[in-house]
Amino acid sequence: MKVTLLIPTLNEIVGMKSIMPLIKPEWYDQLLIVDGQSTDGTIEYCKEMGYPIVIQQKKGMRNAYMESLPHITGDVVLTFSPDGNSIPELIPDCLAKMKEGYDMVIVSRYAEGAKSYDDDAITSFGNKLFTNSINLFHRAKYTDAMVIYRAYKKQMIYDLDLDKDSSYSFEEKLFHTNISWEPLLSIRAAKRKLKLADIPGDEPARDGGERKLQVLRWGAAYYYQVLREIFVWR
Repeated sequence: MKVTLLIPTLNEIVGMKSIMPLIKPEWYDQLLIVDGQSTDGTIEYCKEMGYPIVIQQKKGMRNAYMESLPHITGDVVLTFSPDGNSIPELIPDCLAKMKEGYDMVIVSRYAEGAKSYDDDAITSFGNKLFTNSINLFHRAKYTDAMVIYRAYKKQMIYDLDLDKDSSYSFEEKLFHTNISWEPLLSIRAAKRKLKLADIPGDEPARDGGERKLQVLRWGAAYYYQVLREIFVWR
């Protein structure tokens, strides 16, 4: 199992300097940074440290993933947030669970024994609403369907049509936003009845940087996906 540790960044210099030294090279086969045109020194720091980096041309998390695809060499992709929300020491636990034969393993903020210290009332309500809705409408058993911190087989990206703009274009135009693919990944993996698991993992408070959340637009676009997927994509 070859693992690509994929780290999206956008003005995360504070988090990068505190988190990256905690990540051990023996945990992965490939490290890949994909940056959304940072202006705070993140790009320069990555180059100074010798981290392979892709500078994305289009804005948004989904485009970060799309533009990183040609550079990913691993059979398994582990997406990780460098802003302090993801605990590096849980990377080996997540991958150990993958080796048990799972298609995707989520490091869940809401599994028993875990807690988010970054949530506010709005994000807590939204995350639980989406997770419960995905479970209800798509017969899943997630405790955290939205989080970035997860490992999954690279082939799932193609099997679930995550690499196709048509999987997102309508809602992005409708709500004038750019979204990520974690919710759709969770939905379609459940619909395909893939082997899924979660492990508990706290979400610490953000270490520098700023939230990029577009609460209303993202919320509307993601809930549209939840409902649309009841009727389309088998």
